Amino acid sequence: MIVSLEWLKDYTDVNVSPEEFCDRMIMSGSNLETMEKAGEDMQKVVVGKIVKIEKHPDADKLVVCQLDVGQEDLLQIVTGAPNVFEGAYVPVALHGSRIPGPLHGQPKQEGGTKITKGKLRGVVSNGMLCSFGELGFDDKVVPVNQRDGIWILSGEYPVGADFAEALNLKDTIIDFEITPNRPDCLSMIGMAREAAATFGTKLKYPDTKCISEEERAADYVDVQVKSPLCRRYVARVVKDVKVEESPWWLQRRLIHAGMRPINNIVDVTNFVMLEYGQPIHAFDIESLAGHKIIVDTAKDGEKFVTLDETERILDKDMLMINDGEKPVAVAGVMGGLNSEIKEDTRTIVIECANFDANSVRTTSKKLGLRTEASGRFEKGIDPNLCSDAADRVCRLIELIGGGKVVGGRVDIYPQPEAPKTVRARVSRINHVLGIDIPREQMVGYLESLEMKVEGSGDDMYVTAPTVRQDIEIEEDIVEEVARLYGYDNLPVTIPKGNNEASQSYERDIKDLARDTMCAMGANEIQTYSFVSPKSVDNVRIDEDSWERAFVKILNPLGEDTSVMRTILTPQMLEVMGRNYSRNLEAMKAFEIGNTFMANMMDPKALPYESDNMSIGLYGPRENFFTLKGMIEELLNKLGIRNVKYVPETEYGVYHPGRCARIVAAHKVQLENGPADEEVELGIMGEVHPDVAEKYGIGVRCYAAELMFENVTELADTEKVYSPLPKYPAMTRDIALLADEDMTVDRIEDVIWEAGTEILKGIKLFDIYRGKQVQEGKKSMAFSLTYRAADRTLTDEEVQAVHGKVLDALKEKLGVTLRDM
Repeated sequence: MIVSLEWLKDYTDVNVSPEEFCDRMIMSGSNLETMEKAGEDMQKVVVGKIVKIEKHPDADKLVVCQLDVGQEDLLQIVTGAPNVFEGAYVPVALHGSRIPGPLHGQPKQEGGTKITKGKLRGVVSNGMLCSFGELGFDDKVVPVNQRDGIWILSGEYPVGADFAEALNLKDTIIDFEITPNRPDCLSMIGMAREAAATFGTKLKYPDTKCISEEERAADYVDVQVKSPLCRRYVARVVKDVKVEESPWWLQRRLIHAGMRPINNIVDVTNFVMLEYGQPIHAFDIESLAGHKIIVDTAKDGEKFVTLDETERILDKDMLMINDGEKPVAVAGVMGGLNSEIKEDTRTIVIECANFDANSVRTTSKKLGLRTEASGRFEKGIDPNLCSDAADRVCRLIELIGGGKVVGGRVDIYPQPEAPKTVRARVSRINHVLGIDIPREQMVGYLESLEMKVEGSGDDMYVTAPTVRQDIEIEEDIVEEVARLYGYDNLPVTIPKGNNEASQSYERDIKDLARDTMCAMGANEIQTYSFVSPKSVDNVRIDEDSWERAFVKILNPLGEDTSVMRTILTPQMLEVMGRNYSRNLEAMKAFEIGNTFMANMMDPKALPYESDNMSIGLYGPRENFFTLKGMIEELLNKLGIRNVKYVPETEYGVYHPGRCARIVAAHKVQLENGPADEEVELGIMGEVHPDVAEKYGIGVRCYAAELMFENVTELADTEKVYSPLPKYPAMTRDIALLADEDMTVDRIEDVIWEAGTEILKGIKLFDIYRGKQVQEGKKSMAFSLTYRAADRTLTDEEVQAVHGKVLDALKEKLGVTLRDM
């Protein structure tokens, strides 16, 4: 809710600085988003009057203006604005001035734009005439008749006066974050009620009494409510309407509240909506067939053009405002183009209604149309506001000379909203808050919020106004007392009981994994769980693969976020592509996140949810073995041993010759004894060139995805002390001649199996291909470490085991010692 501090002072006295106001409001429960001071960043901008306009001698689209700015001589300024005319009052930025907005067609500058005199096509220009945008106003708030050209002021102003002061632009604009349970604060009166209670001042309500009312509204319009989705409908009528520009005070209020002034009738309805929090709509009565208003649901497939000139397709669940023949508004969302206020409108019907919150929310989502009105209705509005808000609109139209108010109103209100009474106990409030304040002080807080308090002793029976729809139980009263007492004044106490807290083992493993990855120079990223079903197409996933078992979103925001992700790799590649496109030379990143997969056997069953980890990197120094080394270090830190990297050629994400599945062996207990079982931990490799190209990555890149639940299951972070060996080790280096397609892990498996218990280590330290090795073969050099725990080994003992190793390699794999 955007609150103008100057506007707020119309309803309650706020005699403190803006900073103190914000601090006190925060401590009383109003969460503040931003605070800005409007009008203070204009330097040497004054009011000027155009006295004379001449054509530029050397430019068809420029004119030379002579302006009275309160100086002895007229000021000459050259402009290309098409809307200037002699006698117009305009904002003038003098030589050496500074304006908050950018010049036309130029980017915004930090600290504003400095204006100096110069020449335009050879003619001296001593400053600049300013538009709304150049004075720092967002395009969405610029009045309709001021969107093109210079800001032309309505009426006369003292020439030479400071522009911001002359137009009362200096104000403090505060944006409050309003929680869904407090729709009453989506209004100036609601925020004024909070301020009055916080600062102990009186709340002043707006004037709603019209001076003269003629005839009867019921003679002008017939209202019928046929759906219970409309809780109340109030209609008032104004005749002899003059549609024109609103007075500046009204426009200024709307601009500072973030709304665009349109004309006096529409501006008044918007003003009162911001004032009371009650949306209001005005119809041209001549556009209502039979001068009827019928509130009912639409027909399936019915078409309707809203005020934004967009055709909408309706259904039977959408509540509509109809006349005797056709729909004229989507109830609670937006009016129709066929009944809008025009310049020749002479009689209007003012609608002030209350619609079911769920109905408005559903309709707004189905139509993809969200407005200021729908945003308020969705949160729930007090139907008792309708009458006062309608009267206030009529009073303001009368006040600005916009028309004559017709007497009476049509008011259909079948089930009036009654205030609720809640029992609260003084002792309970003090106990919950840990304070000890008297009953009288609590009563004072509650009455400052316009609540009625009855009862005696410990009991308080609190009746809140109907606008406070959030007051339902005793705890709500506790909260009201707490925030007006001041959250900063509440004592700090430590809860009783066992205060020891610990996180789960799974969380510990995730934290260790994060620390390990960050220690290796990788940055953690986080991507959205909602993805496009086309994401797996970009990474060449097979049509019948489990990665396509998506969980679909019933009400997605769009195609790009219509399903839940099954893997993390596509989002990692998107991040890598984005960084590469921004000329980042190298990148290392990882993500631990949830993945989701539909039950492929039973579509009605709940989907599977699991944790995965993705890793991605590219750069001039990065390669396949960089990624493999990172994974090895991660698994080692997590205590996972016996890891193998099995070649994979069929997975479309990766290069078929540079991809491996990551498998770990662990012991399982079967009926006939322990056995080794292999668990797949994930997959890694160089990203396929076609995939990298789709993501705009122009260099070799590498990625991996780990099934983190399997990693967690095998992780063993318990540290066990092992004493240093007492006896020396013996090493044997061997160079083996093997087929080109022979993998290291197959050789190591055979060596471990034949090496008995005295073999303690195997290390590959060289792979050679060259003239001394025949074609189709390769030489692999290993260093084998032998040691016994209880004695010093002899050469004979080592040689016996070493010989068994060589024999096993030859028999099982056909691998022999290389002839040097």
